[in-house]
Amino acid sequence: MTIYLDIIFIENLCINSIILLATALVVKTKVKIVQILISSILGSVYAVVVYLSIAPIFSNVILKILLSVCMVQIAYSVKNLKQLAKILLIFYLTSFTFGGVALALLYFVKPENVFSSNGVLIGAYPVKIAMLAGIVGFAVIIVAFKNIKGRLTKKDMLCEITIVYKEKMKKVKAMIDTGNLLKEPITGNKVIIVEKEELYEILPEQVLENVQGIINGENNIQEDEYATRFRVIPFKSLGKENGILLGFKIETLKIEYLEEEKEITNVIVGIYNGKLSKGSKYNALVGLEII
Repeated sequence: MTIYLDIIFIENLCINSIILLATALVVKTKVKIVQILISSILGSVYAVVVYLSIAPIFSNVILKILLSVCMVQIAYSVKNLKQLAKILLIFYLTSFTFGGVALALLYFVKPENVFSSNGVLIGAYPVKIAMLAGIVGFAVIIVAFKNIKGRLTKKDMLCEITIVYKEKMKKVKAMIDTGNLLKEPITGNKVIIVEKEELYEILPEQVLENVQGIINGENNIQEDEYATRFRVIPFKSLGKENGILLGFKIETLKIEYLEEEKEITNVIVGIYNGKLSKGSKYNALVGLEII
């Protein structure tokens, strides 16, 4: 049977592009078509090389993983290892989903002379089947992730946190805020937002009644132990482009969520002068990264 290398290349190019675009949509990251195309071409060239069995090393699992890392880096210009690991995981999940859809379509269509060579599925089946597999797989991924996200009820988005400083402790009900990515600019420490009224058991009244003054540099706090823990946290929110919060570095944050407990250090408490929810259903905001 005659196998045309350009067909293998085009099929892989189409599937790779759709997988990379689906991954970008799931992780909500902006992409450039040129980068997606370059990454897809790299994956397609690799598929052709594997099929030709130029060298056994090209079928090595480690090399395949390195290829995936290169494709993700080229497509999304990842800036740190944590983001790379996250996108890589979604990329693999998306790839496995598309592979399952493609096999299912081949099972129902039953094209003749289809076989696998060095892990590359080839045969006399039209490119449109590969494209259809990509489109169906794309739809499955998007629906699945939306369904998972929709299962997060309001109850699931609440947790109990305990703020610990010296020998003082304050338990507060918090909402898990997926949009809370606040960090202290210099150290990168994560920031939680807590209503001022909840902090009187932790901080002196002199501090809490003079929040704006401290932000403005009018620091009249006598106790050095408090003064050295102040942090100024810039933030952006709807209707407020250049906001500033007064932050206070605590010793420990204890979190109780879904019957699990954990403790983290190096957390900044952003003091919020107002109410975060109607009826005080929660009095603090905690970023998803902290949970």
